[in-house]
Amino acid sequence: MIDRVKIEESVKEYIRGTDLFLVAVKVSTSNKITILADTKKGITIDECALLHRQIEASLDREIEDFELQVSSPGLDTPFSVIEQYYKNEGQKVAVIDYDGLKYTGILRNVTKGGFDLETEIKVKGKAKEVKDLPFNYDQVKSTSIVLTIK
Repeated sequence: MIDRVKIEESVKEYIRGTDLFLVAVKVSTSNKITILADTKKGITIDECALLHRQIEASLDREIEDFELQVSSPGLDTPFSVIEQYYKNEGQKVAVIDYDGLKYTGILRNVTKGGFDLETEIKVKGKAKEVKDLPFNYDQVKSTSIVLTIK
C-alpha cells in the first residue's frame, strides 16, 4: 500500500509558497489516492492538473500501481482545516458542536483559536436579535457551508 504520509509530504512541499492549501490526503487499500486541495479564491482545473502531475511524477508505477485523483473538497464537504474557515469567512455556515447542537449563521472573526458565528436568536416571542456566538475549534464537531438558492 502506498504511504499516505509520503504523499502528504510531497504535496506540502509542492504547495509551499503558493496560494494552495491541503485539505486531505486519502489512500485506500486498493491504492486509490485522493488529494483534496483548495485556494482562498477556489482551486482551478489547471492547478489540480499541475498538482496531479507533480504527485504522479513522485511515485513509481513499476513498484506499485495506483489511481490518483486531485480535486477541490466540494461545497458539501465539512471543513477539516483552518484555511477553509478563512476562505469562507462572511459565508453562511452550519456548525454542530460536540453536544450535538446545530447553529446556523454567518462565519465571522476567524482566528487561529476559533471564530464567531453571527446568528439570529429569538427573544421573547417573535422578536429576533442578531448575536455573535464565539466558538473554539475544539468545541466544533463539524462546520459546513449552507447552500442557498436565490
